[in-house]
Amino acid sequence: MKHIQTQRREICQLDDKLINQIAAGEVVERPASLLKELLENSIDGGSTRIEIQVERGGLKRILVKDNGFGIPKEQLALALSRHATSKLTAIEDLFSVGTLGFRGEALPSIAAVSRLVLQSKVAEQESGYEISIHGGKPASSPKPLPHHQGTTVEVEDLFYNTPARRKFLRTEKTELNHCDSVIRKIALSHFDVEISFTHDGKQSFHVLSAVNEIQREKRIASICGKPFASQCIYFEDDVEVMSLSGWMGLPVFSRSQRDLQYFFVNGRSVSDNLVAHAVRRAYSDVLYHGRHPAFVLFFTIDPNLVDVNVHPAKSEVRFRESRSVHDYIYRTLHRTIAQLTPESSEVNLPTPQNVPMGSNQKGGYGSGAVQQNIKMMVREQLRAYQTMTHLTHGATHEQQVQNHFDTGDINQKTPLQSCSTQLSDNQSDQGIPAPGPPLGYAVAQLKGVYILAENQEGLIMVDMHAAHERITYEMLKQQMDDNQINSQPLLVPLQINVSNTEADAAESFCSQFKALGFEIDRIGEEKIVVRSVAELLIRADIDRLIRDVLSDLIEHGSSDRITDAQLEILSSVACHGSVRANRKLEIEEMNALLRQMETVERSGQCNHGRPTWMSVSLSEIDKWFMRGR
Repeated sequence: MKHIQTQRREICQLDDKLINQIAAGEVVERPASLLKELLENSIDGGSTRIEIQVERGGLKRILVKDNGFGIPKEQLALALSRHATSKLTAIEDLFSVGTLGFRGEALPSIAAVSRLVLQSKVAEQESGYEISIHGGKPASSPKPLPHHQGTTVEVEDLFYNTPARRKFLRTEKTELNHCDSVIRKIALSHFDVEISFTHDGKQSFHVLSAVNEIQREKRIASICGKPFASQCIYFEDDVEVMSLSGWMGLPVFSRSQRDLQYFFVNGRSVSDNLVAHAVRRAYSDVLYHGRHPAFVLFFTIDPNLVDVNVHPAKSEVRFRESRSVHDYIYRTLHRTIAQLTPESSEVNLPTPQNVPMGSNQKGGYGSGAVQQNIKMMVREQLRAYQTMTHLTHGATHEQQVQNHFDTGDINQKTPLQSCSTQLSDNQSDQGIPAPGPPLGYAVAQLKGVYILAENQEGLIMVDMHAAHERITYEMLKQQMDDNQINSQPLLVPLQINVSNTEADAAESFCSQFKALGFEIDRIGEEKIVVRSVAELLIRADIDRLIRDVLSDLIEHGSSDRITDAQLEILSSVACHGSVRANRKLEIEEMNALLRQMETVERSGQCNHGRPTWMSVSLSEIDKWFMRGR
């Protein structure tokens, strides 16, 4: 590697042109970034209608026209100077920013690397005025021209005076896609603004202002696609200084990429690792491996509790109470997902208050006796598994679980048999009267794998193993919560060599470890000892697990790895302990499974994220056979 020769140089003041181009490098990365700044200015300026024109992906020309408050003639030149803004007046304002822009850098930075024309008119003036600036140099003084109330900014020949920067731009199509992405984010975050987007003279995108629920859902469908709009749920939640609302994609509507994830903080589109982790945790129990959720979420927080001045492009924020924000987002989404039952997208789910239970339904499938039988089975499964982990040696974890269920009676005596009941009196041999249970009544079993049931809407198809797996898993989790976490002392305490920082973390978070079933002590500057572990994790790689947890604690102040490891084991127990394929079920057993699915949380997916059921309406079936034509 060639050594770079250095020498002492005199400190000098940079000239304004160089300063502006350095600033432009931070603000204007590509056409989409300058378009974002112009659109945010329009939003901050009170616009309700914005027209966007782009030529050659923004490389040739970008025009943004709005109907906002406008800029007075005497302030046009000032608007193009650095650090001039109407959004901040004192340093205190910087710690409670309520606007999208606030630095006063966008227009002068854009003007430094393009040919910019600014036109504007305020309500008090009879005429509009225009000013232009090329490469950071004023090209004209304000001159009158006809103009509606509002502002028009036209940018041509981006990076014409910095050809090296222009070489780093991508193809017109790629730059256009980035512009389109920016416009869609603005359209999602500000439903009350009408937006029109034209590329090379052809309209690419147009959404009207959306002020009611139907119009907002229509905008969601036009931006995120009809499949998302038809497979998502809207929710709202708020606490003292925070609120969260938006559209969550159902777990079955997952993506191979994170291309349909929108998160807005106080109307600002942001990308935040804290938020991403909270969302991922909320979906962790219901998504297929390697898949990503789809969502449009709006988070509102007191501006004093969030710092937006942490990134040149304002795409990141810093929360003053980051852990509280993380926990609130996670709990809200987790609770919303837990309430997603098979009925969420197609039929109404009866709540425990209005579902006939026990005495109202002879031998009812949702009776207390049925639930008690399953809980007893879960306790036996968990107790047997814990016993097995203490007594079995020389086998892998998966072999231990498999051996336990292969040799036990779980597959021979399932909770379905324990809750076998007679058909309810309100189910006749002639058909299903109205109203019936949301998942209807079983009519047959297909290939020993699927349950076919009939409800009011048509046909329900259930993967019996996947459904039973979810039911068992949820009850195992509840059993673990009810019994707290049992700790198992190690016959030979495990000593682990760690860094000084990791040892400090282990010492600081010893109470958190203890709550999770681990007893850890520091016995040296760079050494800790594990004296006991959670029973479920007695066969886990404790050394690796502790190191990973310490890494999380140092970086984030918390860790979910131990809980995740326990849930992974419970998931394995549930999978191996659930009814298998080719197992013939009686009608009563099938109905018992259907009734449990209607009451268990997250029953729309198994532990691995696969759907547990599908439905086909009678009208769809009629179309197959061309009935009514």
